[in-house]
Amino acid sequence: MNTILKLTSTLLLLILITSCKENSTVEKIDVANENLTYKGRVEKLENSVILIGSASSITTKIIGNTCEVYLKNNANQNNYVSIEVDGKYLKKLFVEKDTLKAYKIELNPTKTEQTVSIYKATEASTGDIVFGGFNAESVKKVKNTSIVKIEFIGDSITCAAASDTSIPCGGDSQYYDQSNAYFSYATILGRELNADVLLSSVSGIGIYRNWNSVKGEEPIMPEVYENLYLNKNTSKPYNFKSFTPDIVSICLGTNDFSNGDGVKERLPFDQNAYVEAYIDFLKVIISKYPQAKIALLDSPMVTGENNVIFNKCLNRIKEYFKTENPEKSISIFKFDNVVPTGCGFHPEIKEHKEMARMLMPFFKNL
Repeated sequence: MNTILKLTSTLLLLILITSCKENSTVEKIDVANENLTYKGRVEKLENSVILIGSASSITTKIIGNTCEVYLKNNANQNNYVSIEVDGKYLKKLFVEKDTLKAYKIELNPTKTEQTVSIYKATEASTGDIVFGGFNAESVKKVKNTSIVKIEFIGDSITCAAASDTSIPCGGDSQYYDQSNAYFSYATILGRELNADVLLSSVSGIGIYRNWNSVKGEEPIMPEVYENLYLNKNTSKPYNFKSFTPDIVSICLGTNDFSNGDGVKERLPFDQNAYVEAYIDFLKVIISKYPQAKIALLDSPMVTGENNVIFNKCLNRIKEYFKTENPEKSISIFKFDNVVPTGCGFHPEIKEHKEMARMLMPFFKNL
C-alpha cells in the first residue's frame, strides 16, 4: 500500500513539474519593451536599436533560465559585444553580418532572475551593431542605483581599442578584433564609482589634428562630437538632453602629438593650435552642460618631453578658464608610470585597470 502511495505521489509530482515547464513559455521581447534600459550613444528605430558608441548598452532582468539576444553586424569589418550577467563579465561575442541572429546567453540554472547587459565592445567608427530584442520567458526593469553621471570623451584609449589580447595582435586579425570597451578605464571606473557613463570616443581622433592627417583631411573631435554617430553626418544630431553628466572627462591629445605612420609628412606639434582648439571645444561642452565639472586627462601613450609639453598645454587651458569663467571647475590629471603592452603600444586590459585605479581618488574628489 505504501509503495502504491509513493508511486502515485511521484507521478503527480512529475505531472506538476511537466505542467510548470509547459507553462514557462519563451516569448520574443521587443526592443520597445519598457523593461529594457538603453545607455550610451544609440539610435532607436521602429523594430531595432542601433548600438553606436563604445560601451553603448542594453540592460534588463531576465526571468527564467532561457535567454537569447538578437544581434546583427551592419559593418564591413568585425564587430563584437561584451556580455555581463549579474554584474560579472561573461564573454566577448563575435557578431555576424547579413542577418539578425539569436545568440544564446548561458544563465545560471539555479536562479530564477538574472540581470543581463549587452555592451558594444567596438566603437562608432567600426560600424553599427543592430539589436533586435530578446527571447525569454519575461523581463523586468532593472532599478538604476547610480549616484553620478560621467561622460568620457577621448580616442582609442577611451575606446579600449587594441586592449583585449585574447585575440593575438597581428596575423590575420583586424584592428577592431582587440577592442573591448567593457574594459576601458572609463567603464571600469564607472562600475567602481557606481556611475552611469557615456563614452564619446573615436580611435585616431584629436583636438586639432588626427593620428595621420592634417587639419581638414579628416574630421577631428570638435567636428563630430555633436553628431550622434560621431562622424560628419549632421542630419542625425546627438540629443544632449538624453544624458546630463555631472562630470565630463576629456582624454585627447595622443593623436595630436603623434608622428603618424612615419611615412606621410607631418608638421611638429603646434602648442598654440592645440590649446586654441581645446578651448573652443570646451566652450561647446560648457554650453551643453553648464553645471558639469570638467576633468582634463593627459595620456599614458605620450611620454618624455612631449608629456611635459602636454601638461603645459592643459595648464594653459585651465588658466584661460580661470580668468574667463572662474566659476567653472576644471581639474587636470596626470597618469604615472603606465607602460602600454596592448597592440600598437596601446594600454592592455590590465593597464586599463591600473589607469582606473589611479583615477579613482581624483574622481572621488571632484
